[in-house]
Amino acid sequence: MLVLQTAIVVVVLVAVAAISLRQSEVTFHRVEGRRVGALAEQLAANPLVRSRLTRPAPQEALAPLVHSTQAQSGVSSVTVADAGGRVVAATNPTLVGRPLPRGGGQGRGWSGSVTLDGSRELVARAPVLSEASGSVGEQVGTVMIGEVSPTVWQRLSGASSYLLAYLGVAGVLGLAGSWLLARRVKRQTLGLEPREIAGLAEHREAMLYGIAEGVVALDPQARLTLVNEVGRRLLDLPEDCVGQSLAELGVEGRLRDVLAEGAERRDEVVVRRGRVLVLNRMAVAKDGRLLGSVTTLRDRTELARLEREIGAFRSTSELLRAQAHEFANQLHTISGLIQIGEQEEVVHYIRALNKRRQSLDVTLSRRVRDTAVAALLTAKASLAAERKVTLRVSERTSLERLAPEDAADVATVVGNLVDNAVDAAASGGDGAWVEVEVRQDATGVEIVVRDSGPGVAPELAREVFTHGFTTKAAEGGERGIGLALTRLVCERHGGEIQVDGAVFTARMTVRAAKGAGR
Repeated sequence: MLVLQTAIVVVVLVAVAAISLRQSEVTFHRVEGRRVGALAEQLAANPLVRSRLTRPAPQEALAPLVHSTQAQSGVSSVTVADAGGRVVAATNPTLVGRPLPRGGGQGRGWSGSVTLDGSRELVARAPVLSEASGSVGEQVGTVMIGEVSPTVWQRLSGASSYLLAYLGVAGVLGLAGSWLLARRVKRQTLGLEPREIAGLAEHREAMLYGIAEGVVALDPQARLTLVNEVGRRLLDLPEDCVGQSLAELGVEGRLRDVLAEGAERRDEVVVRRGRVLVLNRMAVAKDGRLLGSVTTLRDRTELARLEREIGAFRSTSELLRAQAHEFANQLHTISGLIQIGEQEEVVHYIRALNKRRQSLDVTLSRRVRDTAVAALLTAKASLAAERKVTLRVSERTSLERLAPEDAADVATVVGNLVDNAVDAAASGGDGAWVEVEVRQDATGVEIVVRDSGPGVAPELAREVFTHGFTTKAAEGGERGIGLALTRLVCERHGGEIQVDGAVFTARMTVRAAKGAGR
């Protein structure tokens, strides 16, 4: 860069000098051309020249006049030629008897540059006209006066008495400024040369746009300084988002907190416009100064779907464990009654258990005809009972068989809402209960889950779904995602989910199974 700047300074100085030389040359031709032209006309009009050119041996009479004219005017050369163009008198004796150098039209005044004995001169010619009777106005000769053209150095020094000083000072200042600027730029670019900076930029572009994860960089004012294509797609950002702040881009709530706040965040789960995103944020600092942050994003929507499927298997295992635990307790009770000889009590106990099981089965089979949802509620009833929570199905519940895909999503919503309700009710002590109500109409299903717990505060009613909020003691964002996923499932089915205290209401559009209702 220093070499380039020095070259620019030198080129500018040379251009200034060339312009000055050109201006000096134009000025010389204009001023001196007028002067030698006037002297040539004055000498051509001299009566002595007019009279002597037509007489024999004009050189003897014109030589003193030619030299005196040169001495008085300070010109370089004075030449007089006869009508045939032969020099008869000149300040340069070598030209006498030779043809007058040609340089322009004959018989009229002319000025221009010619070469005399290797010297370039600016000359002016003027015709000598006769005054003799009978030949008045006839050209009898030519007068030529010349001024040597100055050399380049003479024009440069004559252009301005301070031009060389100006050019020298400008050159020194330009070189010093270029050196200081080059040092500053080099310091700001960490000592990298332009080709190295270009290589780093190319490598950065290849790295950012060649990875499958999203990358978002922010400055300390929460303005986007860098985002790759994957990150822009995952966050639904416009193409001209770089340079705008998160607020200007409409990024608010938990997503903004994860992107812009805190020193370091790992595996934060955020729901953004139907996508489940996992964010890892790292603050960037240099020499104790915060430069901003870099966050990587991964789309975990499909992984969340797989987790829901795995959760179904986990629920089955939990159900088997709870039922095994319940059956073990019942068997221990029966065994104890037999050992103390209370066979009649054994019969009454078994009848009570059978009656309760039949009541639950009959209630579910009559009100919930979809086997997947019915099996889920049966499993959740056993799990709730293990935690001393009564799970009951509302008398207003009515659900026909659904298409397999819709049944799985309805089961997901019911399962998540019941799990949260059981957690909330179990913390309330004895007499805890959870009530499930599922109502189906021609186009959709409404799911209402109530519990005896404290409910959700009004100020958290939106946050609990928007950001996967949890009131449980959990860190890292892994818990509390159930309600956020429930909201995603409802929205995917054209529905919604709301909470009012301890009452959660979800609405979904579903399709009935083929042959349902026959």
